[in-house]
Amino acid sequence: MPRAARYGAQWARWTSPVEEINMIQVEAFQEFRTGLTFLRGGDANKALPHLKCALEEEPSNPFYISYMGVAIAATEQKWAEAEELCRSAIRMSRRQAQLYLNLAEVYVAADRKQDAADTLVRGLRYAPHDQRLKIALDRLAIRRPPVLRFLPRAHTMNRNLGKLRHHAMQVLASF
Repeated sequence: MPRAARYGAQWARWTSPVEEINMIQVEAFQEFRTGLTFLRGGDANKALPHLKCALEEEPSNPFYISYMGVAIAATEQKWAEAEELCRSAIRMSRRQAQLYLNLAEVYVAADRKQDAADTLVRGLRYAPHDQRLKIALDRLAIRRPPVLRFLPRAHTMNRNLGKLRHHAMQVLASF
C-alpha cells in the first residue's frame, strides 16, 4: 500500500512528488527483497504477499512480475498464470538472464522439462555469456539417445556421430 494511502493527506504536505516516487520505489524494493528471501528459503507462501505488494507499488518492473510468476507456480500451481507472468517479464526485458531462469523454474515445477530447456537455450541467445543459464541447462540433463544404440554412449563412434548430429541440428535450427 502506498504511503500516501497509509498516512492520508498529511503525507502529501510533507513530501514532494519526486520524493514520494522515490519512497515508493524504495518501499517496493524492500518488499521485493523480503519476498525474495522467503522464496529462496523455500517458503513461497510467505513470499507471495511481499511480492504482491512490491508488484502493486511498481507494476512495470519485469523482475517483480517474473518472481511473482515463480511464487504463484510454487504456491498455487497456477501454471498458465505463472507462465504468462514470466513471459511478459521477458518481453519487457529480453537480455536479463534471470527472467529466463525464472520461466524455466516454472516449467520444471509444472513438469515441462523440454520447455524449460528450450527457454534456457533461447535465453542463451540474448545473454550468451551468462554462466547461470549454462549451468541450469546442464542440470536439466536432457540428452538425446546415442546415435548407435547398440554401442555404449562413451564409444568413440557414438561420441563423434553425436557431435556431428549436434552441429547438424544447430545448422538446421538457424534456418
